[in-house]
Parts: sequence; C-alpha cells; structure tokens
Amino acid sequence: MVYEGSESERERAINEWLPVTSNRNAKWWYSAFHNVTAMVGAGVLSLPYAMSQLGWGPGVTIMLLSWVVTLYTIWQMVEMHEMIPGKRFDRYHELGQYAFGEKLGLWIIIPQQLTVDVSSDIVYMVTGGQSLKKFHDLVCPNCKEIRQTYFIMIFASVHFVLSHLPNFNSISGVSLAAAVMSLSYSTIAWAASIGKGVQPNVDYSYKSTSNPGKVFDFLAGLGEIAFAYAGHNVVLEIQATMPSTPEKPSKGPMWKGVIVAYIIVAICYLPVAFIGYWAFGNSVNDNILLTLENPTWLIATANIFVVIHVIGSYQIFAMPVFDMMESYMVKELRFRPCLRLRLISRTLYVAFTMVIAICFPFFGGLLSFFGGFAFAPTSYYLPCIIWLIICKPKRFSLTWFINWICIVLGVLLMVLSPIGGLRSIIVSAKDYKFFS
Repeated sequence: MVYEGSESERERAINEWLPVTSNRNAKWWYSAFHNVTAMVGAGVLSLPYAMSQLGWGPGVTIMLLSWVVTLYTIWQMVEMHEMIPGKRFDRYHELGQYAFGEKLGLWIIIPQQLTVDVSSDIVYMVTGGQSLKKFHDLVCPNCKEIRQTYFIMIFASVHFVLSHLPNFNSISGVSLAAAVMSLSYSTIAWAASIGKGVQPNVDYSYKSTSNPGKVFDFLAGLGEIAFAYAGHNVVLEIQATMPSTPEKPSKGPMWKGVIVAYIIVAICYLPVAFIGYWAFGNSVNDNILLTLENPTWLIATANIFVVIHVIGSYQIFAMPVFDMMESYMVKELRFRPCLRLRLISRTLYVAFTMVIAICFPFFGGLLSFFGGFAFAPTSYYLPCIIWLIICKPKRFSLTWFINWICIVLGVLLMVLSPIGGLRSIIVSAKDYKFFS
C-alpha cells in the first residue's frame, strides 16, 4: 500500500516510527548501560577459556590491547556521529555510505553489521538456554533431564514479547537490569574462582599436544576475545537516541556514558579472565560457570543473572536489525508503518534466531568464528578506515600511524581467528545430535 502525502512528510513520519530515530531524549547514563549491555555479554564467560588457548603472556597482552584499541575506535565513532555540520549519522551504514559512497557503503557495512547483530542474538539464545538448563540442573539435580532445546525455546518465549517494545529508550529498563546483572555474575565468577583457589595439579600449558592443535586453539582464542569487545555495531544507533544542539552536541553525554561503560567492562573482564585462568589453568570450560560447580546456590544465582543479562543483550543487538527490516519494508516496499507490520516481522526474526540456536549450539566455536569473521572489522578497523577517509590526517603523523596499526591488527584478527573457530565447530559437531 502506498503511503499518502508528500515525500518530506512521509520521510518525517517514517523517521518518527522507526526504532532508532523515533525518540531523541535519552540521558548520558542510558548510553552507559546500553553500551555495557551490548559489550559485556556471552563473551565474558569464555575469557578464561580464551586465556587457556593463548597462555599467560599473549593472553594478557591481547586482552589489554583489545581494550585500548576498541576504546579508541569507539571514540572515533562517537566523534564522527556529527562530524558534518547539520547532519547526524544515526546508523553505522549511513556513516559508511558517506565515507565509501551510497552503494559501496551499503555493501561494506550492512552485511557485516547484520552478521554481527544476528550472530550475537543466536549466541545469546544459546547462552540463555544453556544457563537456564544449568540453573534447572543445579536446583533440581534429581529431576528428569530436560533437553537444552526446550530451554532455548523457553528463553525465546521472553523475546516474542519484549521484541515488540518500539525503540531503544523503551528497552532502557531491560538494559539497566542487564548491565547490573553483568557486573553481578562477573563478580560471582571471579570471586568463586578465588574461593576455589588454585586447583591441584593446575596446568598452564596448552591443552593440545600437537602443534597444529595449538595453533588452531590460539586462533580460536583470538576470536573469543574479539567477540568480547563487540559493542561498536550499536554505538551510532545508541547515540542517535540522544538530544543534540550546536551548543550541546550529543558526543558530550555519549562519551561520558562510554567512559563509564568501559570502566565497568574492565572491572568485569580482566578479573574473570585472569583469575579464572589462574584457578583452573587449561582445564577451564568454555563457559566459566560450567566449571564452577560449588557453592550450588551461588552458581545457580549467577546463571539466572546471565539469563537476565542476555535477555537485555539480545534486545540491544536486535534493535538495529528491526530498524533495517522496518526501514526496508516502509521505504523500499512502501508498506504503511503499522503495528501489524512490526508484529509479523519481529516475531519472524525471533523465531529464526531460535531455530538456528537450537540447531547449532556450539557455544565456544560460535563465539570464535563470528568474533573474527564479523566483529573484528566493525570494532577494530572499519572505524579507522572511515576516519582516514573523512578526517584525512597528515601522512606519517601519529594519528595516521595509530589508525594503520589498528587496521593491520584488525585485519590479522579477521583473517586468522575464524579458522580456529571453524575447527572448534567441526570438532564439536562430530559427537552432536540435532535437537538434543
């Protein structure tokens, strides 16, 4: 059905309906907990396992380097949001289109951003299902075994409801709860590891005995760390919800929120990664909470915290996907913006991520494969390439060198880590039965 009215009126009406641009009155602390929820997700639980694949020296170096590099690239994105006077780049692909051209920008950004957002939601489906199952098994050890498939479906049922909240500001309560939970279960993970202490016969050598196995594990570890620093895909979309005037641009409150978020990220990530590996060495599971069996009540609580957190993370990463789907349907296919359109499209998306999660619940391998394949470009080096194109820093200046170092590191991460992740998936798939 063709929408009535002039093009400018139609455009304004559409922007007031789309999830990213419908509400621009967010506060700086919205930015803080949206960014924490986006970044501290499933990745934090796999960090001790990533450390066991990398070893002490490389592991600590890559963890700290990733924190610094991604903080720098997120600063670039916040700065570029309103770099052109009178124009706001509300979406990652709009910034890409300005830098690379209308068509090329879409083809560079959209496939990668969609891969990141959809793969994150699939991994969060798996994590939510796993954590619910773990909670059930801990609380009721003598109950009849229930397959993980059903727990993923239970987790998905929440999203069939929450996905119909219209925009980022409407999920701010969910996001705040998720951010608090992330800090809570991260603290439980490292505090329980300290409580357990260094395990007898702890071994910090590489688990694989063969050289190819060590190399593949190392590459997989890189991907898991890349996945852990993956909030950049929603940064511009979060900043788009903030009010902005020439006197008070949105980058001020947004950057304040990002700094708070990154301090919380460091508090969550570094103790979990280092203390978890210190306590368990290479025997640690790809989800630290699965390694920590006791005290039962504490680990059960942590698993419920994880469930609440990944509910929020799923919504944060789903919102840009909803925005893309709804933009395409109302702008290109000329559907009328309405509740029915939103109900159908969002319900189908949740069902799609649920089915994929049920079919392929290889948690560690999925993190590593998607971490390198899609997260490295959008978080580590695409912002640097766009910065070089738009800002044109002087050749061989400090800024020029910093950006090129980030680009080289990011490209290496993108090329190498999916190899390890793919091997992990293949190894896990050998013994896997569908819908188990």
